[in-house]
Amino acid sequence: MRGIGIALIFAAWTGGCTTPAQPATPQDPPMRAFASDAELSAFMRKVAARQRADQASGPVAYDSVIPVPPPLAMPAPAAPAAQAEAAPPASRAASSITNTQEADVDEGGIVKTAGDHLVILRRGRLFTVSLAANAMTPVDHIDAFPPGTSGDGWYDEMLVSGDRVIVVGYSYSRGGTEINRFRIAADGRLRYEDSYHLRSDDYYSASNYASRLIGSTLIFYTPLRIDSERPLETLPGLQRWSGKRDAPFTRTMPATRLYVPDPLRRAPTADLSTLHTVTQCDLAAPVMACRATAVLGAWSRSFYVSGEAVYVWTDGARPATARSGAFVYRLPLDGSAPGAAQAWGGPVDQFSFSEDRAAGRLNVVVRADSEGEAMWRSERSGGATALLALPLSRFGNGSHVLPGSAYRPLPVDPDGYSFHNRFVGRHLLYSAGTFNQHSQSALIYAVPLDGSAIAQIPLPHGIDRIDIIGSDGIAIGNDARDRLGFSAIELSGRPRHGDTYFLPAAHEGERRSQAFFFSPDPDSRDGASGMLGLPVTRALDRAATARFLGSGSAIAYLRRDARRFSPAGELVANAAGARDDACKASCVDWYGNARPIFLNGRVFALMGYELVEGRVSGGLIGERARIDFAPTRGR
Repeated sequence: MRGIGIALIFAAWTGGCTTPAQPATPQDPPMRAFASDAELSAFMRKVAARQRADQASGPVAYDSVIPVPPPLAMPAPAAPAAQAEAAPPASRAASSITNTQEADVDEGGIVKTAGDHLVILRRGRLFTVSLAANAMTPVDHIDAFPPGTSGDGWYDEMLVSGDRVIVVGYSYSRGGTEINRFRIAADGRLRYEDSYHLRSDDYYSASNYASRLIGSTLIFYTPLRIDSERPLETLPGLQRWSGKRDAPFTRTMPATRLYVPDPLRRAPTADLSTLHTVTQCDLAAPVMACRATAVLGAWSRSFYVSGEAVYVWTDGARPATARSGAFVYRLPLDGSAPGAAQAWGGPVDQFSFSEDRAAGRLNVVVRADSEGEAMWRSERSGGATALLALPLSRFGNGSHVLPGSAYRPLPVDPDGYSFHNRFVGRHLLYSAGTFNQHSQSALIYAVPLDGSAIAQIPLPHGIDRIDIIGSDGIAIGNDARDRLGFSAIELSGRPRHGDTYFLPAAHEGERRSQAFFFSPDPDSRDGASGMLGLPVTRALDRAATARFLGSGSAIAYLRRDARRFSPAGELVANAAGARDDACKASCVDWYGNARPIFLNGRVFALMGYELVEGRVSGGLIGERARIDFAPTRGR
């Protein structure tokens, strides 16, 4: 549960690697679903019987070997390369104010736009602020949960589709994902519409988001433990909220949409405890309808959503004492059958994945010791590291084992457990260090996806974030003098260290990917010029975990002109003016509370209940106006 999640940041997760058997056939048949409810029930009874018969079984021996990547030869310094093809600009949807991983896939967040309004999700309430007439005017607020309930869930993600606002939460008491729909009128007034529950386990991740939006289709990834004695009662289901806690769920998936890789069907001690479920819901329907597809596997997982599929990576079927191979699944969003393949290691988080649609390939960064991204596990990984190139054609019934040649070994400090990675255009950037690292220098690696030489780039500060600025990357972290460093990684031609700027006496105020935003100038498609914003804090003696829950006391802005950084100034929170909001639900900022916002030529800083607008003149930002939209007691 989230209440004990903070402690897991500092826990150690370890594992080894074992590799048995023979190579798979080049052409694999598709993965099979169950033919009926009866077949599923019979299969799970056998699983339960095997588990009871041998609780202390050893590692599973699959039909084929899980190859370890070849030994790493450290790359020699690269010779100057020819000019590379231009990389695409930063990945985010057109006109979006959210720093998304994929340009065509919106992510659940804490602030969105609806017409002339900002919609803000804050501590169990929805707020609207009008930006019309070049002003900022608080309009409305409403509980983010159904009327007549106590709001006993965590309401952390919000999306906007047309005139609908969708709030996603998780309820421990009801054991499921909560979806609340609201209508927003042209004047910004909010009206509760209806609520639904998806049967699921906790989806929380310190790095990932459970919900995505493509068009008017809401997409969820959720794990769900399956009861091997009563599997049909624990399949994914949807309940329209009527106020009755014991209201029945309607199944969103028949047994014929539940798939298992063939090797796991045969493995006598397979861990088949978890349904990895992708649910799609039509938000435009008057009564929301959802359909699901699921695969069976172990509990540990990482997932990534592209515009065409959801990818789920799970540990191999294994007991707690030994690691076998992993399975990676592809669940297409067009409703076609999922596929699976066997692989080595595991990704760190969603940024370890990148689908290359033109090449028909999935690129994945994997580490020997990674237990997925559930809760806080993405904060710690270790061991050998490699870049996997997985052809989409290799997703089949799970019998295919990716050969060692599919992995490109990557240089890394195996003890560097705080790992950051990001695909930027035609390159992978990554680094490995320690938590809250303060350093005089750190290495970032730039890996061209065309197979050419890896560049090792020393930076004059530690690395706590890697992100995208136009066609280049950026690494952000502190040095030993408590300065927050911003270093550009230029990727045209041979990758190299570009400009660095140090912000004195500052730390990152938020770790969520959406806390950062870069807005290129309208005439700078490659992002050589533009402005970035990032929540920072000056309280340098704060608890080490504060940045995970939102501790931004200001939004710092930097200008980038012809790839050179300069300070643009800060918009600062008025902490002394904060007042009691009588919070009754979702009172911890698990997804942070501060965001830089660039919208229609205007610049804003969202910090808690404050919204500050900046005026940019001569490349510098100053405060233009400020509002406090916090509710008062009794409202």
